[in-house]
Amino acid sequence: MAPAITASPAVAQPCSDITIVFARGTGGSGGVGAVGENFIDKLRPRVNGQSIDVRPVNYPANWDFRPSASAGAADARAQVESIAAACPDTKIVLGGTSQGAGVITLITAVDEPVRGFTPAPLPPQLADRVAAVVVFGNPVRKMTGGGPLNVISPLFGAKTIDLCAGGDPFCSNGRDFLAHGAYPRNGMTDQAADFVASRVG
Repeated sequence: MAPAITASPAVAQPCSDITIVFARGTGGSGGVGAVGENFIDKLRPRVNGQSIDVRPVNYPANWDFRPSASAGAADARAQVESIAAACPDTKIVLGGTSQGAGVITLITAVDEPVRGFTPAPLPPQLADRVAAVVVFGNPVRKMTGGGPLNVISPLFGAKTIDLCAGGDPFCSNGRDFLAHGAYPRNGMTDQAADFVASRVG
């Protein structure tokens, strides 16, 4: 079993080649969650020895979705702004699963409050600092009616992969609740890792 990924200490750190800001899903106990850990484990051997720093989004990830995801969006935006200012050469990767995917959508594709969610859109000038965006089981697909993140985000769509397992009821019209937890086992974390590796060089 891979060691748990925990938040980086809140002290000055050397800048990494790649920094991943990842939001866990609902009910995750901390860190980046099982899907995030699996994705990052798959990514490491694909980036040719580049250093990777992992920054979990600090938010409740509870069942009170709207305030929880909105708080996550505010934290994720603050982290991206901090990384961009402190480490001008670091390639930033954004990621999230389930509610965490919604968090990432709120900073990359939603500009105004929608259905009770409060977005925290990244400033357009930071778009070039984000190398890739990856989300799994994104419930905002259905809540906004706009479709996957790679379609609805003008600034980040071309660098985004939005993965929805067949039958996952949170991001599709399916009814297979087990599909929502299957991302570490269904090959989609490998697909995401391949996509991100192609973006970070």
